[in-house]
Formats: sequence, structure tokens, C-alpha cells
Amino acid sequence: MSSRETVDFIYEAHERIKPFVHKTPVYTNTTFNNLIGKEAFFKCENLQKTGSFKARGALNTILKLKKSNPNLKGVVAYSSGNHGLATAWASHLAGVKCSVVVPKTTSEFKVTAVQGYGAKVVKCEYDPISRLEACETIATKEGYEIIHTSDHDDVIHGQGTIALEFLQEVPDLDAILVSASGGGMISVFMVEPKGKMAEESLRSGKRLWPNPPQFIDTIAEGLMSQQLGNLTFPIICRLVEKEVFTVGNEDIINGMVFSFRYLKMVIEAAAGATVAAAMSEKLKQMDPGIKKIGVILCGGNIDILKLPWYSSTYQNGPKRFKLF
Repeated sequence: MSSRETVDFIYEAHERIKPFVHKTPVYTNTTFNNLIGKEAFFKCENLQKTGSFKARGALNTILKLKKSNPNLKGVVAYSSGNHGLATAWASHLAGVKCSVVVPKTTSEFKVTAVQGYGAKVVKCEYDPISRLEACETIATKEGYEIIHTSDHDDVIHGQGTIALEFLQEVPDLDAILVSASGGGMISVFMVEPKGKMAEESLRSGKRLWPNPPQFIDTIAEGLMSQQLGNLTFPIICRLVEKEVFTVGNEDIINGMVFSFRYLKMVIEAAAGATVAAAMSEKLKQMDPGIKKIGVILCGGNIDILKLPWYSSTYQNGPKRFKLF
């Protein structure tokens, strides 16, 4: 698929989902700008339907499926959180049956949220292979369509509507920081947790990850899959800068804490990763021509009673920021 075709599909997805999703706000913060020495614009997908950008891709996919197959029996997704919740919501909206496969370790907070939209929750072992096998079993038994969390053209086009909106709202951005794939015309930088090996794979143009697929050790549950998708990887190689921002758990916590304290925004760890990247020395040392930075706050689904900086692992607590 060419870049022109991809853009056309994103515009179509935008028109399809526009009546049902929020056009999320873009906020700025003087304190943050003073801290990083650049002008940051926060695209607040944490305020999106279901609390994350995943609502866009799930809804675009299910609406297209329902139109092409009015007798659609149902859909199934595997997810530890946001994609499952988004698929449950979109299915409920479209009047389609839905099952969501989650690891046994998934918190009741997330399970209850998925069930709230009428979806059936199926638990599996905590590894990528088990959840895929469980998903395929349900799809075969029930005749359901699988909605992949990212490796699906219609999901990709739905998620791409974020960039479309963002550039309509702030057309002169110099760069965007995302904890996922992105689009062209401006510099798009990927943010990864330690252990994801994204930069090595991007620079080589090859999938260097070990098989079978693994989860990495990160507090950002939405970023724990080590591998990028088979469909998304060539898109990322073509459109995203090869220089990747890598952040550790303490960096992510500091990004979250800054958001809570100064942006007055509840964000999850995956969004904290992009805030951390924007606060990093690496960004300060980059091309001085990069002055206006887009930061996508991808989601806000976090159990407020289990914030990571209260974990015994981080006894020193979050960083105190030197703001001025």
C-alpha cells in the first residue's frame, strides 16, 4: 500500500468514526516549556472514549466489518487493557458480540471495565503465544473476526486519525513523540521502554527480535510487547526517524508525576513514556530547528489506587523537578 493510499484511508476512517469519538483537546503548559526549552503541545487522548486512542482503531475496524458483513457474528481481541476495552466499547456501539482475551494477571479494575460494555472476558497465561492461541480458538469456535491490537490495516488507519486531527489543530509542528507508529511530512520519533530493541531493528531494517514473541519488563503495560507488528514495522521503517527515545521505568514515573502535578492530567505509564522523552536531555541536544513538539498522551487508564511510584521498587519516590 502506497503512502498516498494510506493517507486516503486515514481520511476515510476520520469521517467514519468522527460522529462517535472525541476530537480531543490540545493543551500547552508554560512550566513544561520552560523545563524543556521548547514549545510542547499535548494531544490528550487520555480524554478519548474508553480513556485511550485505541477507541479510534477498534471502532473504525468494527464499523467497516459490520458494513461489509451485516451478519457479523462477533469479534475477539487480545489485550491487557486499552485495546480490549476499546474493542468492547466499539462492539457495544455497533451491536456486535465481543470476547476479550486477557492475561490471568490482569487487574479486576480492567476486567470490570471491559465487562461493563457487555464483552465476555477470557483469561489466559501471561505470554504472547498463549493469548494469541486463546484468541484463535474463540475465533474458530464462535466464527468471530479477530481484531488485532495494531497489526490490522483498519486499526492502523483509525489510529492515524490522531495525527490528522493534531496537524489540523497545530499545523506547524516540527516533530511528534509517540509511543507507537506515526505518519510522514514532519519528524516522528518513537518512544520505547528499555528492552524493546526498536532502534536496532529500525536502523537495520530487519526484525531483530527473538522468537517466540516475548513481553518486556516495563511498568508501561501498553508497551510490553517486545516486537512491532508485521504490518506496522515496514510503515515505521519508512516514516519514522531511526533515532528512538528509550526510557526506563523511573523515567516513565517521572513523566507521569509531572503530568499529575503540573498538567493536572491523569495518564497511564505508556503516556508517561512520551512525557519522559520530551523531558530528556536527548531532546534538548537535538536539532535546534525542532522547536514545536507534539506529545501524544495516548491513554489515561490507570488504577488510581496502584500508582507505580508507591511501589517498594521506587522507595526514593519520584524526581523533584528543577523548573526555573
